[in-house]
Amino acid sequence: MDSNSPASPFPPIAQYAFLSDCHTGALVAPDGSVDWLCVPRFDSPSVFGSLLDRGAGYFRFAPYGINVPTSRAYDPGTNVLVTTWHTPTGWLEIRDALTMGRREGPDETTPHTRPPADDDAEHLLVRTATCLEGSVRVELVCDPAFDYGRTRAPWALDTDGHTADITGAGTSMRLRTDLALGVEGDALRGRHELTAGETAFVSLSWAASLDGPADATDAAARVTATRDFWRRWLGRARMPDHRLRPYVERSALVIKGLTYMPTGATVAALTTSLPETPGGERNWDYRYTWMRDSTFTLQALHYLLLDWEADEFMQFVADIEPNEDGGLQIMYGIDGRRDLTETTRDELTGYQGARPVRLGNGAFDQKQNDVFGSVLDSILLHTRRSERLPARLWPIVKAQAECAAAIWQEPDQGIWEARGKPQHYVSSKIMCWVAMDRAAQLAGIRGEPELQAAWGATAQEIKDDILARGLSDRGVLRQHYETDALDASNLLAAHFGLLPGTDTRLRASVLAIADELSEDGFVLRYRTDETDDGMSGKEGTFVICSFWLVSALMVVGEKQRALDLMERLLRIASPFGLYAEEFEVAAARHLGNIPQAFSHLALIEAAARIILAERVEEMSL
Repeated sequence: MDSNSPASPFPPIAQYAFLSDCHTGALVAPDGSVDWLCVPRFDSPSVFGSLLDRGAGYFRFAPYGINVPTSRAYDPGTNVLVTTWHTPTGWLEIRDALTMGRREGPDETTPHTRPPADDDAEHLLVRTATCLEGSVRVELVCDPAFDYGRTRAPWALDTDGHTADITGAGTSMRLRTDLALGVEGDALRGRHELTAGETAFVSLSWAASLDGPADATDAAARVTATRDFWRRWLGRARMPDHRLRPYVERSALVIKGLTYMPTGATVAALTTSLPETPGGERNWDYRYTWMRDSTFTLQALHYLLLDWEADEFMQFVADIEPNEDGGLQIMYGIDGRRDLTETTRDELTGYQGARPVRLGNGAFDQKQNDVFGSVLDSILLHTRRSERLPARLWPIVKAQAECAAAIWQEPDQGIWEARGKPQHYVSSKIMCWVAMDRAAQLAGIRGEPELQAAWGATAQEIKDDILARGLSDRGVLRQHYETDALDASNLLAAHFGLLPGTDTRLRASVLAIADELSEDGFVLRYRTDETDDGMSGKEGTFVICSFWLVSALMVVGEKQRALDLMERLLRIASPFGLYAEEFEVAAARHLGNIPQAFSHLALIEAAARIILAERVEEMSL
């Protein structure tokens, strides 16, 4: 927002810190308020929803009367937040964590369909306070509003004055603290003055047992155990000693944090309805798993040597229910459910007035022909890495190949899920080529020469069609067959190897997007005035498209341009190293749901290409 704009009660999107226990996630505002938390899962209704309506519930633990912290940062190598406060009378440190602990028996809150790991979520938010110097009055305000703000419920305060229970909309929670508690309206409140060396804690549990820490020492130990969990996990990943390493590490922590441990699925983002257009209607629910993310997820996980997570994601793909024709939907719920019917909550104001607030995603049953290529490329990546093609994946390979072969000549809604009329999108044709090319390679691995030949021939037919109808007169890949407009999704031609990096058509397409589809140095998906996407309003630049351009520039040999763009992208990361879906250059602000898995996956790919190229150059000296 410019300096003449009225102050908004909503913090900037980039100022939110992300917490995760791999079952759900929370967003913490600068003033110490948890403004977003859905329990017990990422896609459950919110209990704290101030992110979308300032009256939809929050949970603050911070100095009384002080709203601006001195510093906020992650404990290095973790998803544990450390906030330092300077008040007129002293210094205070707050640590926030969705805690992880050693697994003890089956998870009754969110049962696993994958083999459980040694560590698992405690279904517990723990917040600890330590007075570092002087004295500080600490305030606790817990004001839940269940079911996205629709349901208020009374607190039942225990006789000890330090424990309280609440149940609303079928969800029960227990708050424990060493502060003396009182109830004011629908909110639970506590306040206490700490002096140097003194500590306090508060925990909120939604576990089946409602267990929580017994005292401040136990609370601190749980936060420390969570810190250790994240560092152990990150220590398993391959992280080259390179200037890009910190960004890759943070992105890896984000991807793990957006993974739903019980099934292995990864949500596209933590949130719903954060606007792509300020105050507009481009507000979507991203708390689901997109099949197109699968190939980028598998590529990133295998690059980082996180093979266990990659295998769990592939097992999730193998478990999901296909359509009647054997094909897969473009997205599923994190439990594999197919029906993601979209509704709106018109009573909510939306973030900075952006309405409607959407729950579910109406694009789940759209026709998007790119899905087959995404699934088959991910299976080929996984097969090469594991050196085997699991028997349960072969029927999926055959079904996706048959579907791609049957529909590649038909129009669809495209990778961006346009709500206009179907078109022959070039990126969808590219992904159909990927589907048939990867299916042919998988048939070869399995020892099916007839299928390998047939699918390979179809791949060549699709490629010939793209090069005959998908290029403009100047030899640049177009958005769809009826326009010469540009589309950043055609950068996937470089990513998936439709053409070699030396091909003049690929080079021309990449440079056209770099020169003509960029705004102040960052990349748009497409120009909204040239595209019938069924929506109104202008978009910001798409973070993933800019990272895709970094990778594509590396492919076509434009290393310096790639490095320059990468540096610009790294500079716009949030203070926590997070990326939303979009970046509005004019206002220098993040837009859309956060943290966005796709943005971080694309960062890992771009960094990997840069690191690999530099290592090859070093070997050539």
